[in-house]
Amino acid sequence: MFAKLIVDAPIEQPLDYRLADDEAHDAIIGSVCVVPLGRREVIGVIVGVAPTSEIDEPLLRSVVRVLREVAPLSPAWLALTRFAAEYYQQGWGELAIPALPPALRVPPGPRFVGSLKRLRAAPTAAAAPSGPETGVTLTEDQRAASVAIDAARGFAPLLLFGVTGSGKTEVYLEAMARRLAADPAAQVLLLVPEINLTPQLQTRLQRRFPAEPLVTMHSGLAAGERSAAWMAAHEGRARVVLGTRLAVFASLPRLAMIVVDEEHDPSFKAGDGARYSARDLAIKRAQDEGVPIVLGSATPSLETWSRASEGRYRLLQLRTRTPGTTEERSAADMRAEVMPDQAPPASASGDWPVLQTIDLRTHPAQQGLTEPVRSALAQVLARGEQSLVFINRRGYAPVISCEACGWLSGCPQCAVFTAFHKTDGTLRCHHCGWQARVPRACPTCGNTDLHAVGQGTQRIEETLQALLPNARVARIDRDSTRRKFAAQAAFDAVHAGDVDVLVGTQMVSKGHDFRRVSLVVVLNVDAQLIAPDFRAPERLFATLVQVAGRAGRAGLASRVLVQTQFPDHALLAAVARHDFAAFARRQLAERRSAALPPFVHQALLTAEGRTLEAPLAFLAQSRSLASEAASITVYDPVPMPLVKLAGMHRAQLLIESPQRSRLQASLRSWLPQVRALGQSFKPRIRWQIEVDPQQI
Repeated sequence: MFAKLIVDAPIEQPLDYRLADDEAHDAIIGSVCVVPLGRREVIGVIVGVAPTSEIDEPLLRSVVRVLREVAPLSPAWLALTRFAAEYYQQGWGELAIPALPPALRVPPGPRFVGSLKRLRAAPTAAAAPSGPETGVTLTEDQRAASVAIDAARGFAPLLLFGVTGSGKTEVYLEAMARRLAADPAAQVLLLVPEINLTPQLQTRLQRRFPAEPLVTMHSGLAAGERSAAWMAAHEGRARVVLGTRLAVFASLPRLAMIVVDEEHDPSFKAGDGARYSARDLAIKRAQDEGVPIVLGSATPSLETWSRASEGRYRLLQLRTRTPGTTEERSAADMRAEVMPDQAPPASASGDWPVLQTIDLRTHPAQQGLTEPVRSALAQVLARGEQSLVFINRRGYAPVISCEACGWLSGCPQCAVFTAFHKTDGTLRCHHCGWQARVPRACPTCGNTDLHAVGQGTQRIEETLQALLPNARVARIDRDSTRRKFAAQAAFDAVHAGDVDVLVGTQMVSKGHDFRRVSLVVVLNVDAQLIAPDFRAPERLFATLVQVAGRAGRAGLASRVLVQTQFPDHALLAAVARHDFAAFARRQLAERRSAALPPFVHQALLTAEGRTLEAPLAFLAQSRSLASEAASITVYDPVPMPLVKLAGMHRAQLLIESPQRSRLQASLRSWLPQVRALGQSFKPRIRWQIEVDPQQI
């Protein structure tokens, strides 16, 4: 007998191996094995078994061991990983083997059986300490959405479109509860975009399903924790699986439903390796396994919204916040400029927060904050409520400068400035991680009078502490939450009322139910308003809606203040009206006229080398290898916007087609030639292909 296996190696696969008589009985499709590869032994997965091989038997090597202690992977799992590998132009084994848990990625040692026993004995999440969740009353929209999801049979993509605070999570839980109750062996998968969203959702799930085994899967877990969670899901013991994008590859033999929360979030797209979209693969998985999938968002991606508008996805809407109902108000009222001598009007209790723009040309900022914002923060503090100041830029300042000669602190490894971090007196590159002490004098002219330019979270925190000396000011960003559990402890302090003013980055903008926040201040919004990326408006709209949604969630009258030099910008007006549908129509019309996604399908070939000339030359030769086909456009290679990163110069080449199938066919015929070129090209370069790129 012979087996076809996939392994984690950049070679043509599957590979043929001989099966010894004592292994043939256990070697079924999906079995995890140990096989020789070169001079080492590696993990492989059997994807085919046959009585003969096209390769001469003396040339074949034998399977070392079939891990009969682990149940075979399902045909559905193999089909998902194969589709992902083919679609994203990766090797099947290079994608599938890393999707296995850490305990199964390396050949087992002598204590393998004992390790498996310990993994199987690891407890799943217990019921929440406060007891089960009871007494939840659904709104009319929530009930209608829950009924629609429950009635879905087979593959059914549903878009749950609801304003922030409208109770999308409760709809998820109700739908999950019905699926679990209908089949005692059923499993459900809930995907979230970020690790820091998992603790509070895990607690919510524990309260709602105190008797159901629950596991969490994300990259922040220790190897043993991830392996134990994967095994519990693989063996059907875990009925509820909560995870980030890597959980889309969880082995779930009795999958009954998938939920993707915040489906628009760019974090669902992997940024290195196999650059897959977990949201798109979740949809494909639901289609292959014949189960419903719920995509939830207050600001759906334009691709998802377009499909819902075409009727390909069923649209379910939650129109009001819970508690309270948003009343209609005029755009002029919502966008009224805040005058320095009067407090801005707030929303009525339970309404969507009133968004107001503060014109920086009329009210210049001092230390990053305008006078209307300072006044509003003081008023909220006096009422004993909480404020959130959002600035998506960590550190103290984005750059240090010398006014004498114009020197700016730059990263020697990247084509970017280094940010000043005052807490430890360092300059740090937020792209490659390079850091150094702040120089005592300008390295160009020797001037000792260096200045921090611009605002970051640390500087805003310092300003607020001076402005509101009696306030308890906290900062949540990647720097303040590096230690394990630090982020959860910080969020717990906010929820407990131990924080008066919270300063934060993207980490605080989504998924958190801050019950006492009645004021949100948004800083540095203009950089995104004028960004050249065609996806920038979509992302900014989503960010503003998400961060605005942190206010007024417990029925408090609330408002959102946005400091900007463009107070009349159409995007800000749409956010103020909370009119995503109009914003999406306008954006989709612009993209259709410009032939941009979702009306065209793209792939991006990137290359990097020690000089810029090398990747540009490699891409130019790659372009010459591309066949001229109808409806396929291959653009000239150009330097990437961030042309130098971690010491490597980077360039890109875009290929696109209005038809996805034609693009895929073109990539399949072209990339083998690119790979051959990459192996022989001098000087050596590194290259990567990304299908459906999110940043160009």
